[in-house]
Amino acid sequence: MKKRTFLKSSSLAIASSMLPIPPLHQHHIGTNWSGNLHYSAKRLLQPRSVEEAQDMISKSSRIRTLGTRHCFNKIADCQEDMISSKELNQVLDLDVSTQTVTVEAGIRYGELSQYLHDQGFAVHNLASLPHISVAGAVATATHGSGILNGNLATPVVGMEIIRADGEVVSVTPEDQPDTFAGSVVNLGALGLVAKMILQIEPTFMVQQDIYRNVPLQEIEGHFDEVMGSGYSVSFFTDWTADSVNQIWIKRRVTDGEEIKADSEFFGGKLADRNMHPIDDISPENCTEQMGVPGPSHHRLPHFKLDFTPSSGAELQSEYFVPRENAFAAMMKIQEMGPMISPHLFISEIRTIAADNLWMSTAYERDAVAIHFTWKPEWDAVMGLLPKIEEALAPYDVRPHWGKLFTLSGETLASRYSRWDDFKALARDFDPDRKFQNDFLAELGI
Repeated sequence: MKKRTFLKSSSLAIASSMLPIPPLHQHHIGTNWSGNLHYSAKRLLQPRSVEEAQDMISKSSRIRTLGTRHCFNKIADCQEDMISSKELNQVLDLDVSTQTVTVEAGIRYGELSQYLHDQGFAVHNLASLPHISVAGAVATATHGSGILNGNLATPVVGMEIIRADGEVVSVTPEDQPDTFAGSVVNLGALGLVAKMILQIEPTFMVQQDIYRNVPLQEIEGHFDEVMGSGYSVSFFTDWTADSVNQIWIKRRVTDGEEIKADSEFFGGKLADRNMHPIDDISPENCTEQMGVPGPSHHRLPHFKLDFTPSSGAELQSEYFVPRENAFAAMMKIQEMGPMISPHLFISEIRTIAADNLWMSTAYERDAVAIHFTWKPEWDAVMGLLPKIEEALAPYDVRPHWGKLFTLSGETLASRYSRWDDFKALARDFDPDRKFQNDFLAELGI
């Protein structure tokens, strides 16, 4: 079935949306992945078909969409209804001629990637966890790494969105050339994304090697070279030394090719064992390393689908700056190391190619993401975030939409040139603001 035919057929202000764990609601929807917040909705709706979802949405007075619960703030929360796409998780069509796949939006990348590999295809990139859903990742511009790799929203070439009145709307760049780019990274503001079409490519192999203790002075002036040394490259650091703890280099491997990793890399030493991003934690949950080639979906994520990557007892925040400012931004955080490191498990630094998606954190600029995995110390972390945001302000820093931040809507509006256009688009899709929640309201969306 062709994709066109298929689609036709069917400041601290934000901190108040990220409060510490409140008492469990009497209707008890449960918690997010990390357990740092309990959802406050009265009902959790779990449709098993698009038709059921249409009926549920049309009858609800206020509703928000819920994916795999991997957001750390209240972007998905609602005081009335939450609608989960968990049961909408099937592959619907694989079009070999156009190299596209049509999926229900609740499918997780781990299952989708395995299906595609079995058919000889792959998605272009993956996040550190294969456990997250396609719709949730796309809506928040979640990403992997790679100087030439866009985030996980960039392969989207079509969607079906259930609007507040229950109507299913087909959205493609051909039919909506002016607004498609505003509909993809949608923050859940337009409706429930029911189905998506993704551009895919032939399956490919990847190997990953890790270098330890790479001096910062070796990275200075060579950031792009280091980050461009593989298809996907990540730095892991705790900001306690004048070096990066680990650099994970994931390289594409052509059939029959053998890539022998050098023993040294910019002053770092090749790891002689499998590693976890945090040195003293067992790597058993991590994907295979030591230069052993494997399918891309078994190497591009840091963690295996079959394992829980951690206990979940953590907080996360992530900030994006232009790639040209990467090393300067890193040095700003390095200066804050004594303040940050006591409350930190680990930081990860990745690159994302620029795109044209209005609300993407890489909109119109190649980006570097500085990620913080925090210890579950709410007061300390929420006290640090404004300081980090102030330090990165000269670089027009943007936060990850699904993680903790305190920047105001007014500040963010100045950093997204299509902000007002997105607000107008949200009101066009949802004039009565049925899908709005406190998080969006405080942003002014």
